[in-house]
Amino acid sequence: MIIILKQDVTNTQKDKIKSVLKENGLIIKEIRGKEDTVLGAVGVNRMDPRQIELMDGVASVVPISKPYKLASRELKKEDTIVSVGNVRIGGNRVVMMAGPCAVESEKQIMEIAGAVREAGAVILRGGAFKPRTSPYSFQGLGEEGLKYLRKAGDAFGMPVTTEVVSPKDVAMMCDYIDMFQIGARNMQNFELLKEVGKTGMPVLLKRGLAATIEEWLMAAEYLMANGTDQVVLCERGIRTYEKATRNTLDCSAIPVVQKLTHLPVIGDPSHATGMRDLVAPMGLALVAAGASGLIVEVHNHPEKAFSDGPQSLYPQQFEKLVRDVQALCPVVGKSLESVPRIIPGNITDESAAEDTAAATDELVVAFQGERGAFSELAVRRVFNEDVKVLPCRSFHDAFESLNRGSVKYAVLPIENTLGGTIVDNIDLLTRYPNITIVGEVQVRIIHNLIANPGAEMEDIKKVYSHPQGIAQCREFLEREMPYAEAIPFFDTAGAVSFVKESGDMSAAAIAGAPAAAYNSMQILREGIETNPRNYTRFFVLAREENADVFRSSNTPDRAAVSFTVSDTPGSLFDALEVLKEHNLNMKKLESRPIAGKPWQYFFFAELELSSPDALDGALEALKEKTSDLKVLGYYKSAH
Repeated sequence: MIIILKQDVTNTQKDKIKSVLKENGLIIKEIRGKEDTVLGAVGVNRMDPRQIELMDGVASVVPISKPYKLASRELKKEDTIVSVGNVRIGGNRVVMMAGPCAVESEKQIMEIAGAVREAGAVILRGGAFKPRTSPYSFQGLGEEGLKYLRKAGDAFGMPVTTEVVSPKDVAMMCDYIDMFQIGARNMQNFELLKEVGKTGMPVLLKRGLAATIEEWLMAAEYLMANGTDQVVLCERGIRTYEKATRNTLDCSAIPVVQKLTHLPVIGDPSHATGMRDLVAPMGLALVAAGASGLIVEVHNHPEKAFSDGPQSLYPQQFEKLVRDVQALCPVVGKSLESVPRIIPGNITDESAAEDTAAATDELVVAFQGERGAFSELAVRRVFNEDVKVLPCRSFHDAFESLNRGSVKYAVLPIENTLGGTIVDNIDLLTRYPNITIVGEVQVRIIHNLIANPGAEMEDIKKVYSHPQGIAQCREFLEREMPYAEAIPFFDTAGAVSFVKESGDMSAAAIAGAPAAAYNSMQILREGIETNPRNYTRFFVLAREENADVFRSSNTPDRAAVSFTVSDTPGSLFDALEVLKEHNLNMKKLESRPIAGKPWQYFFFAELELSSPDALDGALEALKEKTSDLKVLGYYKSAH
């Protein structure tokens, strides 16, 4: 049964309710949602639900109709996000797991781990214990293989997962791995499920060879009833009469399971097909069906593999699959999960230097542009003058640096009073579920004419700047410098660097004072913009795990959301009516095309909050009027 607690329930009342349930032999699972706190009580129930409903602090009692109780979406409406090391599985993420079928040697697993990590895998798989149909086939290296697997995972910054086949090995394996894997043959090995569940560790549960979806979920229930709520389901094909493939991949199981359970579900196209050439198309099919990730077999020499060579991808094939999945992600409203790559020892390249900074908890902030850009000025307004920064060539690069953990924060423009919305950053916000808005800052854009030291106004024949910079200074250029050629450049600060490197005394740039100072250039004219009320608004972005640290000293009074509505008359009005009914003042509304879905659009809205939790009451009502509703962040406005 589900016990929904009153919002003002006290800890004493809650403890009393739990005590009564436990005395009656029930297992208790407390789930805290955005609005309600519920207790899931499962087991052989001989209680009259009214006995609980009459207790102080109880709002209502709802029976769970499904035989799987803890795994049921009746108990928990929101998706469970499973954490495996620094990787999160579920929600709007697609996680790539890869590695050989079996760990054959230390050299083999190290080479493959390096290749799949470079290609985009975030979890390393490899079998140390191999249940095989024939007793004469390779059975794995056992604990020695676990040691090699752990070493490879640590070397390349990946958590590791491997199959457990015997209850007696569970305790020993806990020292080596981050996630247990229950194979198809052991899905209903209930004693094994109990032992693994007791560890509380994440578990990857594969569907049995001929298991129904209900049997699969009941196996997950065994794990959850014994102590772990970190369960990932894996569709790997079922046995049918068809012999053209190793198994028959049941893609339809993905959306069916997602309706029945809150647990994330991924797919295994390697075991489903049994043939290398079929792995990539079936992997893409699984992602298109809604899978939260793929687990793929990869081998550097599959023709020599001890097991499952014909279905193992070459590293270059896996790399292409990752790129194809990444391209597909926006179509299904997800993004590819990535994590910091932390390499022990010497730092040999720029990306490793970034990741080492993140690993040592150093505060580094990304922005788009070159040193001295207005975006860097925004960074220093939010943090301090001494903060370390990472200039990025593009907005996408800044998001990627933040997503993989190379930086703690990013500060990116969202709107200019003259140029309007920077739509690229709105689009990117919806594609990175790990990234959230935590703050806002405004910067007045003061343009200056900047030249090499010693240059005079009459020397200047060419002026470089971003097209918006040129447009915003048009009156000055036409009035004071009609003889000078205005030349578009990709970035205002970059234009200053270009003029400096050229050493051309007849060239100048339009940019901010920080760019002049950083490049040791002189300012010929200050404040040359046509409209002095020229401001750019920037969002401060963070990964979810760093969001509360920033918000703790910046109490949010705004929220940003994205959503879609049905293609029917009045559907947008109905959604906006919810905001009105909950007294949420809308400060901004934009429509944007959905990548990969021609003539379909999502809406981006910024809402004024009377209190930090003002949006919570509206979300449930808003979900009924919209689809793909996402809260992109809570933040304190700069107004």
